[in-house]
Amino acid sequence: MIQTSLSDRCKEIILGSLLGDGSLNIQKPYKNARFSFRHSINQKDYFLWKVNEMREISSENCIWEQDNGRGKNKIRYQSLATESLTELYKLTHPHGKFEIRRKWLNLLTPLSLCVWWLDDGSLVSDCRQGVFCTDDFEYDQLMIVVRYFNKVWELNPRIGRVAKKGPRSEQYRLWIRSSEELKKFFRIIIPHIPVPSMIRKVLILYKDPQLQERWISEICQLLRIEIDKDTLYNYVEERKKRLAYYRE
Repeated sequence: MIQTSLSDRCKEIILGSLLGDGSLNIQKPYKNARFSFRHSINQKDYFLWKVNEMREISSENCIWEQDNGRGKNKIRYQSLATESLTELYKLTHPHGKFEIRRKWLNLLTPLSLCVWWLDDGSLVSDCRQGVFCTDDFEYDQLMIVVRYFNKVWELNPRIGRVAKKGPRSEQYRLWIRSSEELKKFFRIIIPHIPVPSMIRKVLILYKDPQLQERWISEICQLLRIEIDKDTLYNYVEERKKRLAYYRE
């Protein structure tokens, strides 16, 4: 039976996903909104975790695979159309278009931030900096996000252009430029990482073995899911082999 209102947990995940890979839409001829998202097939365990969390708004046939013809298949989820999702749609799409507003950013929780990072965050610059792929967001809306992070989480992300020239010079991404700021953010979200495969997204790399050991140990202490420390070391070594900065 579908609930008349969304559970807090479901709402937290949806709000985080709207900043990442999720969307709310009202499709004709329906009067209520649906929530949908998709991921690549190699993120299937994360995808299925999300699907499981959406049980209260799901039908039996809510997932399917999409073939793009290039061997990079996607798996997609779409919810039922419900009044509870329409309420969330009105909050996040006040004029029929998705808008970042402080009014609903204040509803984000550490779980919401975790979903956003796992959806659209990446480690870059030899895995010592982080970036949110916010190419579709306008600069003024990203400034709202920056002020939100400053006030609520005491974090200081920066906005940077995607490119110096050309059409992408008008697109922007949200950067966490220092490894210390990145660790501060990761300490908020690591307890909410739902599946082992996504732990790779918080593995900051160090040349110094002692610093690497400390960060891996801290991750293990913060996680609520089980993972062997040797597995994390294997992830680290795999990533370092692909980065010239860490090769001898």
